[in-house]
Amino acid sequence: MASGQDFIMRTTYLFLMACASVLSALLFWGSFSYFQSQEIDKAEARLTLYRSALVAELRHFSHLPFLLSLDPVVTATLAGGAPEVLDRRLARFAQSAGIDAIYLMDATGLTISASNARSNPSFKGQNYAFRPYFNEAKQGELGEFYGIGATTGQPGYFYAITVQHPNGEDDGVIAIKIDLSAVQESWQSSGEQIVLANADGVALLASDPNWRYQTLKPLTFAQREQIVASRQFADEPLEALGWSFDHARQTARIDSERVLYIHTSDLPNSWSLHFFVPDDVALTRAWLTTGAFLVVLMSAFIAFQLFRVRRIGAALQRSEKEEALLRQANDRLEVEVEVRRAAERNLQKTQVELERAGRLAALGQLASSVTHELGQPIAAMRNQLAAAEMTSGTSPLTTKMEGLVGRMESITKQLKFFSRKGRDKFELVDLQDVMDSALDLLEPNITHCSATVNLERPEGPMVVKANRLRLEQVMTNIVRNALDAIEDEEARDIEIAMGQTDSHVWFSVADTGHGLGGKSFDDLNEPFATTRESGRGMGLGLTISAGIVSDHDGTISADDRPNGGAIFRIELPRAERSDLE
Repeated sequence: MASGQDFIMRTTYLFLMACASVLSALLFWGSFSYFQSQEIDKAEARLTLYRSALVAELRHFSHLPFLLSLDPVVTATLAGGAPEVLDRRLARFAQSAGIDAIYLMDATGLTISASNARSNPSFKGQNYAFRPYFNEAKQGELGEFYGIGATTGQPGYFYAITVQHPNGEDDGVIAIKIDLSAVQESWQSSGEQIVLANADGVALLASDPNWRYQTLKPLTFAQREQIVASRQFADEPLEALGWSFDHARQTARIDSERVLYIHTSDLPNSWSLHFFVPDDVALTRAWLTTGAFLVVLMSAFIAFQLFRVRRIGAALQRSEKEEALLRQANDRLEVEVEVRRAAERNLQKTQVELERAGRLAALGQLASSVTHELGQPIAAMRNQLAAAEMTSGTSPLTTKMEGLVGRMESITKQLKFFSRKGRDKFELVDLQDVMDSALDLLEPNITHCSATVNLERPEGPMVVKANRLRLEQVMTNIVRNALDAIEDEEARDIEIAMGQTDSHVWFSVADTGHGLGGKSFDDLNEPFATTRESGRGMGLGLTISAGIVSDHDGTISADDRPNGGAIFRIELPRAERSDLE
């Protein structure tokens, strides 16, 4: 029973929807036709105004050629008088009347006087016998013509009339040129779509400048020949606009846009004025009328469905409350997950720090053991050297050996850096002297590696307050690492640069070796971390150097060079002025 009622209800709904659709379609087309006819009536009134304004602009100066043909100065100039007098007179006439140009031609079409005689270019001296208005004037008619100026390249409307020669010889022609750009500018400012076309369908003026000098329909071969002979449109291609017109429905299609279309041919020279009006207003009104009908129709349906909507709304409210509770639970879960992730990150960080501390502790024990075990051999070597000096005297070899034994003692002392943090005696040291000592110590290594070491240093001392031997150890470690890196390379170059600022001194060591091997400085700073092959180092040099630099309140960094190799840079605080005094 229920299913039968549902079927009847669905069938009723479908029937009502079909009826509403048919009625809406009929109402839409009926109202659209009505509103469209209203828009066409308005457009015809606007077209009448545009036509009247255009005709008034064209006929405003139509009498002027006749008045000029009777001017005694004009006839005297045609009879051989001085043209300069007429040039000035025509220039005053053109300026006061607001005309583009006035000019006098003889019987052959040669311009003998012009208002723009002092302009460049000028009509004076030009022959316009090819223009249709000249031939019409010679035949006793009022010549009228629109075209692009053959001399100036500026379009205009031309009037011409014959001037009788006072001696009975061949008559001349007086012509004026009117600028119609103001008409086109008024069309453009109006925001409406207007086109003025001549008898051939060529757009002379248009509210859209891109339409100008294009044709409403393709030109015939004869029409093009006539246009070329009169030079009416210069070098314009005169391409067809490609518009389509439906005169019965008073519509047109412009660039795939459908518009309302009216036109009039009641203009001089068989010209036609075309007016295009978008049908948006009629379409909008038709949709509004149809929409209002549908609103009324739907209001009844909405009233019928209101009870069901209320029930559905209550169910939705319950669902929204449940969803809100679920979102709150999800938010709490996200907070707990984030807390656990933060705890995991802290745990990982603590583990890394513990591993590093363990390595440093092991290194401290190793340093203490090495220092203790090497102490006695070094003392024995020093005693042997003292005995050799007592028996054989001092020699260069014993002197150099004493220096090496002393350096070994200093290095073993510095190994205590990892077993206890002590601060050695600091003094004022010139960083350049420390670098020279380090390079002297490494001279055998440099020679053995056949390396080229370039040192760039600033002028003047680079004074820091530091422990000289510990800084020398840093430089020795860094340069020795560079020598090891380039040992197996073809290019064995080391670039050492030194410099200073107002607050810091610095030096850098760049090599052409294998680079950092994809590791960061933090990785290399770990104890026992090394990029050398097995057996060629314990990976303690950078760790010791970083600790020494840190004790001196400095920084150390390392990066790969773009063209291969690595560069290490160390910055130290510059000695304060009070320390230097």
